[in-house]
Amino acid sequence: MFFFLKSLSRSVHDGEHHQEPEIKITDGIGTSTSLTVWRKSLIISCNGFTVINSHGDLAYRVDNYIVHPDELILMDGSGKSILTMHRRKKLGLGDGWLVFEGETSGCCSRKKLSKKPIWSVKKNINILQTNQNVLAYVFRGNTEKRHSYVIEGSYTQRSCKVVDETRRVVAEIKRKEAISGGVSFGVEVFVLVVQPWFDPGFAMALVLLLDQMFS
Repeated sequence: MFFFLKSLSRSVHDGEHHQEPEIKITDGIGTSTSLTVWRKSLIISCNGFTVINSHGDLAYRVDNYIVHPDELILMDGSGKSILTMHRRKKLGLGDGWLVFEGETSGCCSRKKLSKKPIWSVKKNINILQTNQNVLAYVFRGNTEKRHSYVIEGSYTQRSCKVVDETRRVVAEIKRKEAISGGVSFGVEVFVLVVQPWFDPGFAMALVLLLDQMFS
């Protein structure tokens, strides 16, 4: 399946207008990054994700031995830790996570974490159900005073958008279209499209947290 997805990802993007993998541009100039996400680890005994770029190369991977862990580590294709996410131990409703750069220590114990979080993500719990479209809020650092991004849509249907404060879409999760051979991917294989001014690694981290919150 992995080699099939590599071949499919490469062939699909060959027909697009020079899509480039793993672009990280902050000045708003460039093309979007399109990643094929497979909700499966390359390690048989693990849960996780395998992410392939438009050249058919392994871009990111996640390997978890627990279905709902308190720690998630996003690695690049070589196995280097890029971002670490810790479930936030906090009283009250909702599922909250802290996002750290690289790898941290003290994650699964009562020890103090070795770094400060660069992002925090909180699941939207709307008791009144006035806005069912909002899935989660993204905040800078360890604060929840003012969100920087909102995630909207339906993760279970693999139809989500990450929008900034100006309502500009910075990343989007889409269902992967069936190819001419009649292959149906369901929700286990989908596409993550990231705009050039947004970090694709962080966008993939948000996918991991949505999966924990809504799966």
